[in-house]
Order: sequence, then structure tokens, then C-alpha cells
Amino acid sequence: MKPTILLLTFAAAFLIHRGALAANRYVDCDIGDDGGEGTSDDPWQTLQFAVDNINNGDTIIVRPGFCEGCRISESGAPGAGRKTLRGEPGVTIDMPGIENAHGSNIEVELFDATVSHWIIEGFELANAPRSGVDLRGTSDITVRLCDVHDSGRTGIFTAFSDDAVIEYNESAFNGEHGVYTSNSGDRPQIRGNLLHHNASAGVHMNGDRNFTPGDGIITGATVEQNEIWENGTRGASAINCDGVSDSMFRNNLLYGNHASGISLYAIDGAEGSSRNQVYNNTIVMAADSRWVINIPSSEGGISNPVGNKIKNNILFTPRIDRGSILIYQPTIDGFESDYNVVVNRFSTDDGNSIINLSTWRNRGHDRNSLVASPANLFVDPNAPFDPDFHLRPGSLAIDRGTAVPVFIDLDWVARPQGPRWDIGAYEFIM
Repeated sequence: MKPTILLLTFAAAFLIHRGALAANRYVDCDIGDDGGEGTSDDPWQTLQFAVDNINNGDTIIVRPGFCEGCRISESGAPGAGRKTLRGEPGVTIDMPGIENAHGSNIEVELFDATVSHWIIEGFELANAPRSGVDLRGTSDITVRLCDVHDSGRTGIFTAFSDDAVIEYNESAFNGEHGVYTSNSGDRPQIRGNLLHHNASAGVHMNGDRNFTPGDGIITGATVEQNEIWENGTRGASAINCDGVSDSMFRNNLLYGNHASGISLYAIDGAEGSSRNQVYNNTIVMAADSRWVINIPSSEGGISNPVGNKIKNNILFTPRIDRGSILIYQPTIDGFESDYNVVVNRFSTDDGNSIINLSTWRNRGHDRNSLVASPANLFVDPNAPFDPDFHLRPGSLAIDRGTAVPVFIDLDWVARPQGPRWDIGAYEFIM
């Protein structure tokens, strides 16, 4: 069963379980009336009136049409008390609401307190001056099943937001990033998204020690099962991590991106991105890209990244002057890289020189890894509109990985299918 179907099935069961404790309220931006009852027969007209006037556990259902956005400043409650703002198919929010403060189409913020326990789902969010969805000072907010595009800056943005869940969205053609989590917001979950043709990063994460409150580090993030392609023409990695530590990056497919693949570093963050697990990703770079995995020295006297683990990944670049992994010095405390498919190029001095796999292995890295090209790995990596990065029969990545905490693949197939984990985002099925 597809992830979206599972999600909607769960949502339906959840609403049945809540039963009479929750109410559905309706909005029709064309023919509704905010003086009405908000019922199916007498819908409200504006999102702003709706989000200001529902109770804990209620769901706002927005009917098809064009709507202006809203600013959410009233919290729901945990569990069954979460409030939901849901668009039916055909709803487009194409401008900020009159109470919005940042030029974003949907904003969740209360300046002197935390806004918590909302679900925002099912909207097309277009042409925002800043962001399609903008969360600031929040906790337990889910944004899912939205199509966010052509924002002036970022598609989905968070700041000082703990436990944000950003899942099964498409965020594309935005002026900066597809998804941007910032300012020490811990435990974000970014999963199942399609992030493409953004001018900068697909996912940008920035702990940022320059803003308070907060420790300047994003911790406990999970970035998984995303497809990220054709980003970075203005720079910024497909997955860009500035001060992001103790986090998991798994089962992501990154291809055709124009800067780096995954970068773990610190410019604004309070420490170099450290103790992260980078497992079972497939990363195939564009011809004009940078390094596949980029772990440079930190800037501004901040501690360098340590303790990152890179296993079971396909790390391919066609460039002969770049390679699979860049680190800032030959020996890094706790750094592990092994059981990957790589190209024969690495750097241990911030990219100032390139060494081959033999020398890289002599320094303790990737002793069980192998060199292979896309033709020896994938079903059809060169298809012009829909490349296929599933492992082909006989792929050199089959049964060449090691046991890691990744028990499904990008298609929700159980791992491992054979005696060992396959390498990359997809597990091979006979």
C-alpha cells in the first residue's frame, strides 16, 4: 500500500475514533459567509475566521476554489485534541491573509507564546511572496500532502519549531529552498517529500547560534524517504546541514542536484554537524555539481564535525575533479565510512587535493566499499524524464551492505531481502 493511502486510511480511522467529540467545520471561499454556522450547508468564507473559531479536535474542511491564506495563533491540544486545517482537492491558497505578518500564505505563530498541535494538509500553496507555509515558535505541527510551488523564498519554512512533521508534500520551483528548518528547532521529521527545481537546497537545516533562544543546534532530526532532484543552481546542497547533530538521514534518493549532495558543516551553527547517521541513500550528482558527501572544517572558531557515520550509500559523481566524500583532515574522531558504492576520488584536506580509494583505505575508510558506475547499478538512470534508480538484476549493490537501523526502503519494502542489506535507497526484489 502506498504511503499516501496508508496516511489517509489512518486519518479516517482517527476521525471515527474521535466520534462526537470533534466537529467538522466548512469553508467555501467563493460563496461562504463568516456570519454563518460553518456547517456543510452554511459554510464560512475565510480561513482566518475558521482557524480563530474552532474548538480542540475540530477539522476545518476547505472546499475547492481560490482562497487567501491565514495566520494561526490559537493552539490545539495533544492527541485527539489536535486541530486540522484540510483542503479538499482543488483548493489553491495563492496569497497571504490580511493578518499574516511575514508574506507567507499560511503562518503559524504567536509572538509571545508557542502555538502547538495543528495539522495542515491537502492544499496547493502558490506564489507566496515569502513561504507557502511558515511555522515560527511552534510545537507539534504537521504539514502534509501539500503542493507548494513558486514561493518567493522557501516552500515550507520553520523557525524555533520543535517536533515539526513535514511529510508527503511536493515543494518545487521556489526561490530558495524546498524545506527550511532553522533556529534550534529540534526533532523535525522530514519524510516522503518530493523536492525539486528549487534554486537553493532541497532541504536546508540551520541551527544558527546567532539567534536566541536556543542552543544553536538542531538535534534529533529524521530525514527519510525523500526524493530530491534538480536543486541548487544558486548553490546549497540537496540536503544542507549547518549545525545539525545526532540525526538520521536514510532512504533518500538525490539525483541531478547542482551543488553538493549532503553537507554536514557549521557556519552559523553552534557546532559542526556531528554524530549523524547517513545510511542507505542513493546520490547521483549532476555534471556541474560539487562533492557527493561534504564534511568540511567549520568556520568562525566553531568545533569541527565529528562522529558521523556513512554506510550503505551509493555516492556517484561524473566529475573527475570532485569525488564521493570530502572531509577536513585524514583522521576525525568517530568518523566511519564503509560499505558504500563510490567513485575513485576522495579528499582529506577540505578538497584542496584528491586521493584515490587505495589511499583513502590506508587512512581507515571504506575498506568494504566498491567502485561502480550507474550502468552497473540501476535499471535506467539515464531516462530523460523519469530515471529509474531501482537496482537492476545483477547490480553490484545487491547484498553488499551492512546491518544498519534501516528496515524498509524508499518503496516501503522490508530490508534486508537477501542475506545482507543492499546498498542505496532501494532494496532489490527478485
